[in-house]
Amino acid sequence: MKNLIRYLILFNLFVLFPALFIHAQDEVGIKPLTSEIEFDGLVNDPAWKVSQQLQLTTHFPIFNNPPSEASEVFLTFDDNYLWVGAILYYKNVDEIVSTSKKRDEESENSDAFGILLDSYDDNENALAFFTMPSGLKIDYSVSNDGEGGDPGMSSQNYTWNSYWDVKTTTTNEAWHVEMRIPFSSLRFQSKNGITKMGLIVNRSISHLNEINTYPPINTKYGSGANTRPSLAKTIVFENINPRNPVYISPYVLAGTTRTNELNDNETAFEKSDDPELTGGLDVKYNLNNNLTLDFTVNTDFAQVEADDEQVNLTRYSLFFPEKRLFFQERSGIFNYELGGPQNLFYSRNIGIAQGQPVTLYGGVRMVGRVGKWDVGFLDMKTADFEETPSENFGVARLRRQVINENSYIGGMLTTRLGFDGSYNIAYGLDGIFKYTDVDYLVVKLAQSQDKSINSEVVSMDPTYFSLELQRRAEEGFLYEGKYAYWGENFDPKSGFVFINNIHEVRTSLGYGWTPGEKSPIFRYSIEGDFNLTSRMEDGKIENMELAPQFKMDLKNGIGIFLMPGYNKEGVPFNFYLPGGIIVEQGDYSFWAFRSHFNTPRTKKIVAEFSIDGGGFFDGKQFAVELETDFNISSSFQLSAFYKFDKVRFNETNQEFTNNLARLKATYMLNTKLSMSAYLQYNELENMVLSNFRLRYNPRDGNDFYLVLNDSRFADKSDLTPTPPGFLSQTILLKYTHTFRL
Repeated sequence: MKNLIRYLILFNLFVLFPALFIHAQDEVGIKPLTSEIEFDGLVNDPAWKVSQQLQLTTHFPIFNNPPSEASEVFLTFDDNYLWVGAILYYKNVDEIVSTSKKRDEESENSDAFGILLDSYDDNENALAFFTMPSGLKIDYSVSNDGEGGDPGMSSQNYTWNSYWDVKTTTTNEAWHVEMRIPFSSLRFQSKNGITKMGLIVNRSISHLNEINTYPPINTKYGSGANTRPSLAKTIVFENINPRNPVYISPYVLAGTTRTNELNDNETAFEKSDDPELTGGLDVKYNLNNNLTLDFTVNTDFAQVEADDEQVNLTRYSLFFPEKRLFFQERSGIFNYELGGPQNLFYSRNIGIAQGQPVTLYGGVRMVGRVGKWDVGFLDMKTADFEETPSENFGVARLRRQVINENSYIGGMLTTRLGFDGSYNIAYGLDGIFKYTDVDYLVVKLAQSQDKSINSEVVSMDPTYFSLELQRRAEEGFLYEGKYAYWGENFDPKSGFVFINNIHEVRTSLGYGWTPGEKSPIFRYSIEGDFNLTSRMEDGKIENMELAPQFKMDLKNGIGIFLMPGYNKEGVPFNFYLPGGIIVEQGDYSFWAFRSHFNTPRTKKIVAEFSIDGGGFFDGKQFAVELETDFNISSSFQLSAFYKFDKVRFNETNQEFTNNLARLKATYMLNTKLSMSAYLQYNELENMVLSNFRLRYNPRDGNDFYLVLNDSRFADKSDLTPTPPGFLSQTILLKYTHTFRL
């Protein structure tokens, strides 16, 4: 009887939730090289013709259509390298589009070809290797199965770089691609000589706004489905056992910073110089095929580009993404989202104190996979800075596949220990469970403990909890539902959390349509969002939004988003907006409108335009934002950003306007040498910031940077005492050389 009940339960689960029992899809064995390949960018060696050939299918705009242009794609390997070859044909070769030579180009206006490798075959993470007809190198990592999209929270991390080679050649009928990816640059697992990885191949044809993929990937899974590791084809290698080299990367840095600061009496500016001559060391060691250990000593990030200026019109902290290379490899393993940009671990807390950079003495980082377990460990030590003591940051993360290849359970621990005896510890458990091909259940439970706060482990005060249902699709019935709880004392100081002592309900219902081959519309949807956050202290609303949405994407690349919304805001204390405006304590209700438009991203000129307006607490708000990219040639790019904000409170006669502008120019002499100039203007702060960066990258691991930074007041006419020409100027030279042992 017990066995009968057990079989009935399993049968019903299989009928209701078949994805719980679905495991590997069909596998493709990759043939090893039979003879040598001349690495010259021409796919004409006999060895290519007897390797594994992959057939591409149209992904966009009409799924499963025959591709408009023919492609021949090959995959093979030897003892040291994964080899990828492609002949990408054109009926008219003059229609090839090549608009960049820059490393890690993110635009979509050029023809492109590349692969994504889920090297652990874990259906969550992948490494991407792409190129364009100019032969540039694009490599990035994908985490969270390609899910993401909030500012700074993209699942595609272009800061990640690896060691590999690519060559391209254009003939009178096609452009050819040869990629040579060392197995030592990939982390993977082998069992009894068998190694399995997930593979996605992408070809972009710019003049047709077309994407072809292998394997066939249905657009019903949403935008970006062609980069989702869970949709990859499993490929199989036999007997790949690469060497595990040690990469030693010393650097030397020289430069100086000159600042002009007000004296203590604020009667005059005093000049000071801060020359710098230093060096450091990074070491990368592959413990085995699937575990990587990184050491860093006297870590420096002088080559990192400046953050974009932002204007904060909320009561909460702004989020800035991590750009530093040391934290990038397989960084998705350290992700423990708490809603929006909030996270249990935020690496930008390391090396920042009171808004200023702090010396990083060094640290160690280990990431990889052991069996079905994802493993991550990080430990960093910082110097003291003014009133902030020297600190040690630690993170440990474990995740394991359960039930099926897209379901995980895991745990995370973060520590922030001050050398003055202070400490903050946070820990959490999480699980993600796929129960149909597009439906997921996500559960999280976390706590924090701080020396300055008396909290009991059994209490809900230091606790975070969330339960979420997601449909990861953009066609048919759409939904999302989430409940989250932030306790009063939940405050992980190694993470990013801007509010606590609340609970939140989020729901979204809608429907998406794909009209078909004859329609100019690719997809459109209608959705309704309801978000409610309320304070546990008094039971009142913190904020609430009820918002219908309309989204439409055309096959030519034009996108439209419209969202009117009814909002409620409960303000428990007075808070300040830019310009000294005070929003007083109270409850507010208002209607607001948001919109976004974009032109085709495959064109030489790409524009994104948004208009927001309507109520804003007890006033009115109007904002216009325009961002334009000019892909003038494969050697020169120009981008411009402009945002105008106006807020007006009639009852208190308060208002402010702000103009925020950014201009960036990039010149690429070739794929190794580039120069970029970045100028930002913020009217509200009365500041102009400029950044110039020259990079020479003769090969992976060897980099020379020249960096110039400048900050100054935009308008000095009303300032007393009269400021000098600039507030701060920096010039830095940095050279890194990597030795491979």
